[in-house]
Amino acid sequence: MMRMKKFGAIAIKSFALLVVLAMAYYSTPNQAMAQDATAPYPNMAPLEQYLMDRDTEIALARSAAPDAISHDASVIVLTRHGYETAVQGKNGWVCWVGRGWMGMFDHPEFWNPKIRAADCLNPPAARSVLPYVYKRTELLLAGHSKPEVIAAIKAAIDKKELPALEHGTVDYMMSKSSYLTDNGNHNLPHLMFYEASKDGAAWGANLTNSPVLAVNYWYISAQSYPQLKSFPPLSVFLVGVDKWSDGTPAPPM
Repeated sequence: MMRMKKFGAIAIKSFALLVVLAMAYYSTPNQAMAQDATAPYPNMAPLEQYLMDRDTEIALARSAAPDAISHDASVIVLTRHGYETAVQGKNGWVCWVGRGWMGMFDHPEFWNPKIRAADCLNPPAARSVLPYVYKRTELLLAGHSKPEVIAAIKAAIDKKELPALEHGTVDYMMSKSSYLTDNGNHNLPHLMFYEASKDGAAWGANLTNSPVLAVNYWYISAQSYPQLKSFPPLSVFLVGVDKWSDGTPAPPM
C-alpha cells in the first residue's frame, strides 16, 4: 500500500511536469499549428519509422496483459493504411500497439516515432474505444492535418458513425517492452479506465498520495485546438500496478 502511495505521488509529479512542458508549446490560443513547429516532433516522421515487423508487433501487443487474458485475444497491427486484424481471438479482447498519435492532439510527443504503447482492451473498450483508434489512424496516415482529423471525427460522432463510450472499459498496459515517452524511464505498468466525465473528482484522481491519475482523452490544453471543446467529455483514469504482465515485479518508479 505504501508503495502505491509513493507511486501515486511520483506519477502525479511526472504528469504535472509533462503538462507544464506541453503548455509551454500551447500558451497562445488558436495558434496550435504554428506552435507545433516548436515541439520536439513537429511533423510526422517517415512512415517506415512507425511500422514494425508483424510477428514482433503481435508479440509486443500480447505482452500488454497477462497471458490468461491476451492468449485468446484478437491482435491488430499497423499497416501503411491503418490497423488491420492479424489474429482473430476468442474472448472479445483486442491487443494492439499504439503510436504517439493516439495521445492527446496537443501532446508534444504526438509524432514521436519511438513510441510503442502495448495495449489490451476488454470487450467494452474494444467495441467503443477502438473505432476511434481506427478512424484517427486512417485519417492521419492518409495525410490529413490535425484540424482535418478533428473535424472528421466530430462529423462521425454527430452522425453516430462512431459509438458512444460503453460502461466498464478497461485497458491493460503492463508490457515490459513498451516505450511510452522520452521522459523518465520510458515505461510503467498500469491499467487505464475510460469514463464519460470532465474531471476525476469522483475517482479522487490527481490528489496528493492518490494512486489514480486522470487526464482528458482529447487534449492537454483546451486552448490548443478549440474545436475539441465540443467533443463528448471523455476522461482516462490511470492506476499504476507493481507487476509486469508476466508477473515479475516492476522496478520502483
